[in-house]
Amino acid sequence: MIDSKRIQQISDQLEIQNILTLYCTSLDSKQYDGLDSVFAPDATIDYTSAGGVKGIYPEVKAWLEKALALFPVTQHIVANFNIHIRGDKATSRCAFYNPMVMGFSAGKPQTFFVGGYYNDKLIRTPEGWRIAERIEESAWHYGQFPELGSIPKE
Repeated sequence: MIDSKRIQQISDQLEIQNILTLYCTSLDSKQYDGLDSVFAPDATIDYTSAGGVKGIYPEVKAWLEKALALFPVTQHIVANFNIHIRGDKATSRCAFYNPMVMGFSAGKPQTFFVGGYYNDKLIRTPEGWRIAERIEESAWHYGQFPELGSIPKE
């Protein structure tokens, strides 16, 4: 016998994982409009643990585009998904690993690495699951971290 509740739970889990992956793909491909399928229009996002901004999605989307313009190459990777679904709401905590290339010096890429966690609250919308709140929790970095003055605050 097929358990429809279990099938829905698996479907929701996969959709949420796809949303978290789409976030990474949108940033790394510099296709920021893809984030519209990741975040709720009124989502709150907090990147302050990494020296970034905190605000409402449209403002943070514009900031991401400016801030990530400093990096010709980024690779955002998410893993270790811990997702809890309760009806039309969910929470998620996943690990991230981000190699970031700031540019080249003497023909070699200047790369640093950042790791931490994305702590999200998600909601089911008519368009599918969306992140309603994201709090980035930076845990470590390695390499030449950029001076925070070079990353725009607005």
